Amino acid sequence: MKSPAMLLAVLVCLGAGTIAQAQTSSPLNQTPTYGVNVVSRTTRAVRYEHRSGSTKIDFNGTDLMPGASGEAKVESKRGAMEIEVEFRGLDKPTSFGTEYLTYVLWAISPEGRSVNVGEVLVGNNGRSKLNVTTDLQTFAMLVTAEPYYAVRRPSNVVILENLIRPDTDGTSTAVDAKYELIDRGGYIPTGYRFDPVVLNTRLPLEFFEARNAVRIAQSAGAETYAASSYEKAMSQMKRADDLATMRNIDRKELIAASREVVQTADDAREISVKRMDEMRINAAKELEAAKLAEAQTRTRNEQQARMDAETATDDANRRRAEADRATADAQRQQQNAVAESDRNRAVAAGAAQATADAQQGQRNAEAESERNRLAAANSNQQLQQAVQDREELRAKLLQQFNLIFTTRDTARGLIVSLSDVLFDTGKSALLPGAREKLAKISGIVLAYPDLRLGIEGYTDSVGSDALNQQLSQQRASSVRDYLAGQNVPAGSMTSQGFGETQPVASNDTAAGRQQNRRVELVVSGEIIGTTIGVAAQNLNLALPLR
Repeated sequence: MKSPAMLLAVLVCLGAGTIAQAQTSSPLNQTPTYGVNVVSRTTRAVRYEHRSGSTKIDFNGTDLMPGASGEAKVESKRGAMEIEVEFRGLDKPTSFGTEYLTYVLWAISPEGRSVNVGEVLVGNNGRSKLNVTTDLQTFAMLVTAEPYYAVRRPSNVVILENLIRPDTDGTSTAVDAKYELIDRGGYIPTGYRFDPVVLNTRLPLEFFEARNAVRIAQSAGAETYAASSYEKAMSQMKRADDLATMRNIDRKELIAASREVVQTADDAREISVKRMDEMRINAAKELEAAKLAEAQTRTRNEQQARMDAETATDDANRRRAEADRATADAQRQQQNAVAESDRNRAVAAGAAQATADAQQGQRNAEAESERNRLAAANSNQQLQQAVQDREELRAKLLQQFNLIFTTRDTARGLIVSLSDVLFDTGKSALLPGAREKLAKISGIVLAYPDLRLGIEGYTDSVGSDALNQQLSQQRASSVRDYLAGQNVPAGSMTSQGFGETQPVASNDTAAGRQQNRRVELVVSGEIIGTTIGVAAQNLNLALPLR
């Protein structure tokens, strides 16, 4: 039975069949208004012993619901961990926004994998009991508010987190478990309008979760990019609507039909988001490849035009030298003719004519040399245009990197600074957040095959020189290997560790040491007007480390 509080006329922005899109665009330009802004949160996980009996663990309410609490009994069974949990002091999920209709219990692995364990339904007295299982052996538990029960990633509306008790049986050391969360309010699509629906006792909560799921699927573009699954969800929703309008409602049948709608609609949303991401990535790659090919062709044509102009200038100079020699010969002939004017008047006249012809030839050669000079100047102008195109591409790359990191343009190339922590203290394995951001960098670099990458690791002065040198090299290698795994050609990358030898700030303060703990990636190439040099003169990503 649902709580009496749910009988109030709470307007919920739902209505899968009455969604009106605010604007129309082509399929390629559509983006899902169900935007996901990923944040992180940390809680404690326990490694439960296999087949060692049951143990207990508590739940504490977060700042969003400080009055909530709970207790769970965890027992290892054959093939799964069995969890019996009871919660107290739960408010209605709609208190966080009308799009939140239920709560979900999650199991989170230390590596950040989240598993939807089950739906938490609030009873009349703010209490809830749940008996579920999970295949995880080491995990943390938390409860979040969600728009429907079949979500695949926890929202950041976390109301309860597990609390390890002194008598909790497990390994002696608990580990931190980090998990990704969808930003609060991300379920409300922008540009859409929803008809209000009044919750009442005739209809179960699952029915409104189904309408929420269909609404979110459509706002995520499922109608276009996952048409088959979306149409199936709409057909199932129609059947649920029909059941809901009957005089004598079969609640069990309506609940079963509604849960089927939720599963199908969430599948359609996942398919749509994936397909739209793939289309955007492919379109961006094709556009950049076409622009690069056009720039290369234009550069080759300009180089050929310059070579042709230089050849023409050489020919004009040669003809002018020949004309000079002809003028000198004519002058000598004229002098001989003057000395023998009586005998060779006809020869003198011919020599004079030859002199005039030679002078005219010289003038013609000078005119052609001037034309060739103008042609060479035009070739230089074309070369300057090629340089301008490289500068524009360099500025475009600067803008693209700035969308991910704070970036500046220097004489060495583009310097990109990343403020997130990429490694655990003293470790060289990349954390999940680091891999996600480096994947975005690889997507940009792959669009420009002529770029060259160099990776350099640095540390502060804490620890021995040998240890710092080894750690800086390992971290630089980790970044190189991950980029290679993202299809960045290994031949275009180098990596090197420099330890504590090149600080950028004083090691006497914590802030200075944090600046010195970094990994720098450097990109260069003639395509952006940067001469390819040593690894320290390529694309620079300042990645602060712990």
